[in-house]
Amino acid sequence: MPTGRVKWYDAAKGYGFVTSDEGGDVFLPKGALPAGVAEVKAGQRVDFGVVDSRRGAQALGVKLLEAPPSVAAARRRPAEELVPTVEDLIKVLENVRPLLEKGRYPDRKKGQMIAQAFRKIAEEFES
Repeated sequence: MPTGRVKWYDAAKGYGFVTSDEGGDVFLPKGALPAGVAEVKAGQRVDFGVVDSRRGAQALGVKLLEAPPSVAAARRRPAEELVPTVEDLIKVLENVRPLLEKGRYPDRKKGQMIAQAFRKIAEEFES
């Protein structure tokens, strides 16, 4: 059985293509997916049979060889790279603390900068 990677798959349309390790693209219909699997992700490794149809090669009996790649995990920076960002945020908050103790908020520009820094770090932690 040939193996390959999912080139793309559109669950709404119910089809996609697999790029075979042997070369060439193979049509991937929804009916070829394993029972209980509604869609596959681009880059996912699969094992499949091939049948020649009037429109070309078509995948049959697809088996998933690995879980789909996580986009978030691929984009996530190493934890060590966050240390300087967290240290900078702590310094900014230490400078804002006296204002807050006096019952005042930082000016709009500084407040937006702090909020943006929090969002950026939160995105890293959530991914």
